Amino acid sequence: MSAQATPQTTATATATATTTTWNIDTAHSVAEFKVKHMMISNVKGQFAKVTGVLSLDESDLTDSRVEVSIEAASIETRDAQRDAHLKSADFFDVEKFPTLSFKSTRIGLVRDGELAVEGDLTIRGVTRKVLFSVEGPTPPTKDPWGNTRVAVSATTKINRKDFGLTWNTALETGGILVGDEVTIALDVEFVKA
Repeated sequence: MSAQATPQTTATATATATTTTWNIDTAHSVAEFKVKHMMISNVKGQFAKVTGVLSLDESDLTDSRVEVSIEAASIETRDAQRDAHLKSADFFDVEKFPTLSFKSTRIGLVRDGELAVEGDLTIRGVTRKVLFSVEGPTPPTKDPWGNTRVAVSATTKINRKDFGLTWNTALETGGILVGDEVTIALDVEFVKA
């Protein structure tokens, strides 16, 4: 019986040895979005406070996992009045839903350096499956202070109404003030734990 237990223990130890933990470096990471304004131009914004963890399996990237948390009140669009409206119950309702989150459920290799990361995105307490197109992770790099870093860039598009972000107003000339399709872009740097 002990002879059978040894190979399983060795296999588990080997699998664990290839998985490393990486924490998001908030100072060097950003979550951005863009949405049509008045059906003619894009308005861009970002969330400054992004945290999370990457469990990276360097021998098989598809066995990796990522979890990201974004502080909803950290939204910034370069317009204080618009930011206040976005934080209100009309949009993110940051008092009731202080966090946006993403948790991967499946990672697929598209080609070298490109991944398809599927997971659960939660906004305003509503969770939907989304698929991010991911560039990276970059090769590990040492910074001047001895830390090891990797980075990824990820993009997806969502319909904001799917997450309960339904506020809008009609324009006199026809059309709507805020578009439904939102492009999300994440540029994230991770530091090895």
